[in-house]
Amino acid sequence: MKHPITTSAPSKGTEKKRRFLTAEKKFQIYLEAQESTKPVGEILRREGLFSTDLARIRQQVKEGALQRLGARPGRRQTLVSAESHEAIKIELERKEKALADMSVELMILRKKTGGDSWER
Repeated sequence: MKHPITTSAPSKGTEKKRRFLTAEKKFQIYLEAQESTKPVGEILRREGLFSTDLARIRQQVKEGALQRLGARPGRRQTLVSAESHEAIKIELERKEKALADMSVELMILRKKTGGDSWER
């Protein structure tokens, strides 16, 4: 669930305007809803959210926390751009082909020499 929460906030006229919440705003709503000082319904009305939106936010917070807490200490997980991934993939394919060609050449050389000179 990596998609932003969209809400329908009524505007002037009959059209409804979609609102995108930032991760920071979602977390702020989550923390406020967790406090027992304000009723959840009041928070949802103020933000123009439905209870299903809050449930989705809670699930996203849980998933994010589990992912972050489950990570091994010390080394951070890095994301690679699509261009970089494609370049690495092409390089890997090129190197695999070169390795296959060298394996064929080695096999030919072993056949020519009888395989004696390779074992000591």
